Amino acid sequence: MGYRIGSGVDFHQLAEGRDLWIGGVKIPHHKGSLGHSDADVLLHAICDALLGAASLGDIGQHFPDTDNTYKNIDSKILLQKTVELVTAKGYSLVNIDSTLCLQAPKIKPYVEQMREVIASICGVTVEDVSIKATTTEQMGFVGREEGLVAYATILLLK
Repeated sequence: MGYRIGSGVDFHQLAEGRDLWIGGVKIPHHKGSLGHSDADVLLHAICDALLGAASLGDIGQHFPDTDNTYKNIDSKILLQKTVELVTAKGYSLVNIDSTLCLQAPKIKPYVEQMREVIASICGVTVEDVSIKATTTEQMGFVGREEGLVAYATILLLK
């Protein structure tokens, strides 16, 4: 058996007038993620973890922010395309463990829906997708609500 571990991290600024998409779910908030796509920090971290585990580079290599094809694209599409790339190399996803760092809003009410969205796209069960959240106790750019961060670790099997 060939197991491969991948890790991913993503950061996005928060800005007024943008929607806040996390884990494929639109979350009501007065600020949203700023980016070339819909700026879904969690899905981007998962994409990078998948690509890294399969030695396929990173999200910027496959979906560059210099390409208008990806302007305002739904990150669920990027995750689907990433899963297809990884699957084409003969890998299947075993599980995802992720952590979100944001001061606000509280995401607990949305975690199960995020898990369902991610599991559906990745072809795994909800039990194979873990999403945790933490604040930075009001320290740094996350604590000042200037941005948010997501970390993802995944396990692939060939």
